[in-house]
Amino acid sequence: MRRSIATVCISGTLEEKLESIARARFDAVEIFENDLIYSRLSPREIRQRCADLGLGIDLYQPFRDMDGVDEARFQRNLDRAERKFDLMVELGAPMLLVCSNVQPGMICDDALLAAQMHAMAEKAAERGLRIAYEALAWGHHVNRYEHAWEIVRKADHPHLGLCLDSFHILSRGDDPAGIEQIPAEKLFFLQLADAPRMVMDVLQWSRHYRCFPGQGTFDLVGFMEHVLKAGYAGPLSLEVFNDIFRAAPNRRTTLDAFESLLFLEEQIRRRLESRIPTDPAARPLTERIELFNPPAPPEVRGVSFIEFAVDDASGKALGKALQALGFDHTGTHRTKSVQLFQQGDVRLMVNNEPGSFASDYFQRRGPSICALGLATDDGQRAVNRGVAFHVPSYAGRIGPNEAVIPALRAVDDSIIYFVSQALEDKGFLATDFVMKDAKPVASRAGIERVDHIAQGYPFEQFDTGVLFNRVVLGLKPQESMELADPNGLVRSCAMVNADQSLRIALNVSHSRSTVSGRSTEALQGGGVHHIALSSSDIFASAEYLAKSGVGLLDVPDNYYDDLPARFDIDEALLKRMRRLGVLYDRNDEGAFFHFYTQMFVDRFFFEIVQRSDAYAGFGASNAPVRMSAQAVRAAG
Repeated sequence: MRRSIATVCISGTLEEKLESIARARFDAVEIFENDLIYSRLSPREIRQRCADLGLGIDLYQPFRDMDGVDEARFQRNLDRAERKFDLMVELGAPMLLVCSNVQPGMICDDALLAAQMHAMAEKAAERGLRIAYEALAWGHHVNRYEHAWEIVRKADHPHLGLCLDSFHILSRGDDPAGIEQIPAEKLFFLQLADAPRMVMDVLQWSRHYRCFPGQGTFDLVGFMEHVLKAGYAGPLSLEVFNDIFRAAPNRRTTLDAFESLLFLEEQIRRRLESRIPTDPAARPLTERIELFNPPAPPEVRGVSFIEFAVDDASGKALGKALQALGFDHTGTHRTKSVQLFQQGDVRLMVNNEPGSFASDYFQRRGPSICALGLATDDGQRAVNRGVAFHVPSYAGRIGPNEAVIPALRAVDDSIIYFVSQALEDKGFLATDFVMKDAKPVASRAGIERVDHIAQGYPFEQFDTGVLFNRVVLGLKPQESMELADPNGLVRSCAMVNADQSLRIALNVSHSRSTVSGRSTEALQGGGVHHIALSSSDIFASAEYLAKSGVGLLDVPDNYYDDLPARFDIDEALLKRMRRLGVLYDRNDEGAFFHFYTQMFVDRFFFEIVQRSDAYAGFGASNAPVRMSAQAVRAAG
C-alpha cells in the first residue's frame, strides 16, 4: 500500500522535512498548511521539489470551520476555499481535508451541513479536486465518524468523501466495526496515529501525545481490519501531533515513522492470515492488498551474555568487582583482550580490545554495557528481520575459526548479538575463549540467571526504544508508569517476551535528571544502567556479598518502619531485611525481594532479585527509594 506522512509530524523547515521523509522511503506526504505558509518556496516549487525527491502529494490540510455557519459566513468560506483550491492546483495536491466545525456558535443542522459540504465539493469538482470530511473528536456537533458519514451521505456528491482518523475514532471509544458498512468509494483518505491511554481532555491528548503505530496502546490492527474489509485501498498516512517528535531531529523521527507503518502492515497481514480458517472473506483481502512481509520475529530465550566496554584500569576494577559478586574468571579470548566471567547461567564479558567497537564505545561513554547477546532460535533470521525494518546490521572483526554471531545496532548505538541455538550447541564460548576449567560454574552467591535489564533513554528517544523492542525483538510493552525521583518524574515501561525469559525496563526522566544516579545527558545517549540478577536465596546472596566487601545501597530506616503499614509481614523477616538492605513488594500473584549494589564508577549497578510464585513485576513502588538513596550517596 502507498505509505504517506503528514509534514506536521516532524521538526524542521518544509524543505528539511521533505528531504527526511524521502530518505525514509515514504511514497507521499500530506502538506500541512502552516508548513507551506512558512516556506520560502512557492507551491509550484514545492511540487517540483517533491517530484525531484520521488514524493507524491496526497493531501493538503486542514480547512477549518467550513460547515454549520450562516449564509454570509458560508459565502466568505467559499471564497476562502476557492483560494485554497487555486493553491492546490499549483501544488499538485488532489484532495483537501475539511475538519468538522469546533466553534460553539455553529448551527447544528445536519441538512444545512450537508448542503454546505455539497456546495464546497461542487467548487472543488470544477478543478478536478476532492474533499475529505473528517469528524474531529472535539467537534462541536460532528465528532464521530458515523455522524460525518451521515453528512457525506446526505450531501451526495462524487467529489465528497470521508477521512477516517484512527485517533479521533479510538480516543472516543467508538466501535470501528461500522466502517465496514460505508461504501469503499466514499472512503477517501485514512490517517493513522497511536496514543497511550490517558485520562485527559481529548483535544490536549490529541495535540501533544499522539505517537506512531506500535508506540501506544490503541488497537490499530483491529481498526485497520475493518477499514480494509470496507474496501479501502488508498494511502496509509501518519498524522501525529507530538511535542517531542516536533523538537527531536527529524531523521530519527521519520525512520521511526516508516518502521511503524511497516510493523503495522505486518501485524495486519498476520491478523488476516490467521482469520482465513474461520473467515474465508479474509483471503481475498490478503490477495488484493500487498502488505509488508518481513522474516518472523525471533524466538528470544533469554540473555546469552552481556559485554562491558572498559579500559585497562576500569577493566581490572570491574573484574575485581565481579569476583566479589561471586563470579569466576573462566576464560580469556583467544585473539582479543576480552575476559569472561561466569556464575550460574550468567555470562559477563569485559572487553578492553584496542581499536574495537568496545574501545570506541568506551571513548564516548566511559565504562559501560556496550553489547547484549540474546539467545534465540535463529540469529540470522533475527538480523534479517531487523534489516528489513531498516535497522543497521553490525559485523565486527572476526579471528580465524572464531564464531560468527549475527548482530544489529540498537537505538543507543550498542550492539545486540543473536546467539542461535545451533551456535550454543556447538559451544561457541569454548571456540572463542581459552577456558580455565570445563566444570560447570558454581553459583557461589546464589546467582542463577539474568532476571531483567534496565535501560535509560534520552527524553526524545523513549518512544524509539519502545518501537525497536516491539518490532525487532518481538517484546510487548507492559503498563507504562511514572515514578518519583528526587528531581522530578521517571517514566518507565517494561517490555517482555511471552515466557518472560527476556525482560527489559525502559526508563526516561521527565526532568532530565537521573534514572541511574546520573542524567541521561551525562550518559551520552543513555544505555543499560543496571542489570538485575536472580537469586535462589536472596538473603544468602546478600550475606555473601556483604562478606565479600561489595558495597550495597543504604536503605533508610523509614522504609522498613513503613512496610508493616503496607504489608502483613513477619517481624523476624522485617528485621533481617532491614539489616541487609533488602526491599520488598507483593501483589496477588506473589512476592518480590530485591537489593542493589552501589554504582560502579558512577555508571551502572547490579540488582539481586528473588521472585516467588507468579510475581511478574519489578518492585516499581521501591524505585523512588532506590533513586533517593543513590542521589544521597552521589551528593555525599
